[in-house]
This record gives sequence, structure tokens and C-alpha cells, in this order.
Amino acid sequence: MTRYLARRLGLAVLVLWAAYTVSFVVLYALPGDPVSIMYGGDSSDVTPEQLDALRAEYGLDQPLPVQYLTQLLDAVRGDLGTSVVSKQPVTTLLAQAIPPTAAIAGAALLLAVVGGGTLAVVATATRNRALAGFLLSLPPLGVAIPSFWFGLTLVQWFSFQLPIFPALGNQGAASIVLPAVTLALPTSAIIAQLLSRSLLHTLREPYVDTAVAKGAGRVRVHLRHALRNAALPALTATGLVVGGLLSGAVVTETVFSRAGLGRLTATSVASQDIPVVQGVVLVAATVYVLTHLLVDVVYPLLDPRIVTGGRAAGVTPEPDDAGRPAADAHVTPPPTTAPAEHADAVPAGGAR
Repeated sequence: MTRYLARRLGLAVLVLWAAYTVSFVVLYALPGDPVSIMYGGDSSDVTPEQLDALRAEYGLDQPLPVQYLTQLLDAVRGDLGTSVVSKQPVTTLLAQAIPPTAAIAGAALLLAVVGGGTLAVVATATRNRALAGFLLSLPPLGVAIPSFWFGLTLVQWFSFQLPIFPALGNQGAASIVLPAVTLALPTSAIIAQLLSRSLLHTLREPYVDTAVAKGAGRVRVHLRHALRNAALPALTATGLVVGGLLSGAVVTETVFSRAGLGRLTATSVASQDIPVVQGVVLVAATVYVLTHLLVDVVYPLLDPRIVTGGRAAGVTPEPDDAGRPAADAHVTPPPTTAPAEHADAVPAGGAR
């Protein structure tokens, strides 16, 4: 497990370096520079000599390789530079913007997991086909609804017609509700769709029939036997959509006029404030790799048959779709015993 985590941490560092490098190349490939955008133009009274002095102050007069290496070494030391627009350190701007965004993103993730998981379980557990069909039709609709339209609709209903929640700004816990619901809609739809399909597939497994034959109720079969195995694809999707929550915060915070990472990103891109944009990219990449690392750690807790850290003793990794042996993780069900979580459902000596 230690070697597995060390390898994942090494890959995480590589991803962060790649994200920083790509963002640097893309941003510096844009025409112009932040100093010219902020202080240049025909109507500006700043002289070319003053523009050159400003470029030298921010290091923009150096060759691109020198700028890249200098900024990369500073970033490793925790110095992300200074904003060209506000003259403040980028770390200070990020420290002010991250908490409001983290609040709505965390609330949205909680709502998405609870709402999407509940919808999937109810839709696959109910005996009413009409209700199941209706519930299973909601996730595609949730993905198709534009977030900005849904957010504006919530504002119209719950801020103007029914003044329950504030429509704009950062005004305490109540102001988090509508942005979090707006941000949670597409995420919960994705989780519900993947989990419902996985549950429907898992419920057709032989060990489920054995559990039912032994007298297990429908709720017990769903929650104890099927949900644990079916949760793996949804868990993978949850790790992927965390990054989507940060990108969705740009639209959500604009609709609700909230100060946060999304607003900071939009204004920094518009003004071509390269140090701030690179800081935002680095934060997003860090959240992404940490989330995937957490998902990789949780996998073996949900299914003990997932072996991490290479080849287990006496076990041959299963090949992938291309016929190659699995490198990092593989599922190796014991040949003559049931999985631990289904030991009471499968008779001794029977394979799943």
C-alpha cells in the first residue's frame, strides 16, 4: 500500500507540473501581454519607456524559458507571483477566493451524492414500473438543463416570489443554498445515472438471487449486497465531477454575484492577469489530483478484492481489454469462496 501511494503521489506531482507548464505555454502564446492590456492603447498617456519599465518589474522582458523556470521555482517555494491588476500577491487573492467557492462546492457535492444516490436506489428498488421509469428519466433531464437558466429560475422563485433565500452576494449560510443547488443539479444527475445502471446490472448477479432465495428482503439486498459493488463506477464519476464543480462555479458565482474562485477566474482571464490565472489552474489541478488519490484509497475499502501495490502473492492480475496484465490494481475473486461482504449470501464452496 505504501508503494502504491508513493507512486500515486509521484503521478500527482507530474500532473501538477504538466498543468502549470501547459497553462504557461497557452497564456504566453496569447497576443499582447498584461502590461499592454492594462496600460497600453491609443488613449493611454503611459509612455513606451514606462511600459518597458513595468514589463521589467514583472519579469516580462525576459526570454520565455527564463520566465518559465523562474516562475516554476517560485511556485515550488509557494510564491505564485503578484497580480498585474490588483498589485496583490496571488496567494492572498486565492486565499480570499477559495473559502466561498469551497463552501458552495462542498454543499453541492453533498447534495449531489445524497440526492443522486437516493434517486438511484429508489428507482431500482421500487416495484412500481411507472415510478421507476419516471425516476430513471430524471438524470438525463438534469444533465440537459443549462445551469445558468436553472439558477435564474431558482432566484425568481425563491428570492423574488418567495423571499426565502437571498438572490445575490455572500450573505451568510442562507446565500449558499441556491448556488449549491444550482451546482449540484448536473452532478447529481450524473451520479444517479451511473449508479442506477450499475445497480440494475449488479442486481442480476447470481449472488443476489442466492440472497433472495435465502430470505433477504429487497432493502437488505439493495443496501448490503448490491450497493457496495455498484458504488464503484459512481465513486469514479464523483472523483471526476469534483473538477467540474470548480468550473461550474464560474457560471454559478456570476449568476448569483458571489465573490469566489469563479469570479476571480473570469475577471483574471478577461484582463489577461497571467499570474492569477496560473494560480487558479494550479489550485484546480491540486484539487483534481487529491480527489483522485482519495478515490484510489477508498476503492479497496469498498471491495477488499481490489489489490493495490502490484502483484499479490500467488495471484495473477487479470488482463485488460487489450490483453495486457493490469499494472496498478486488479480484482481477483477467490476461486472457491465468496467475497467477504457476500459471505452470508453464497454457500461455501460456490463461486460468485
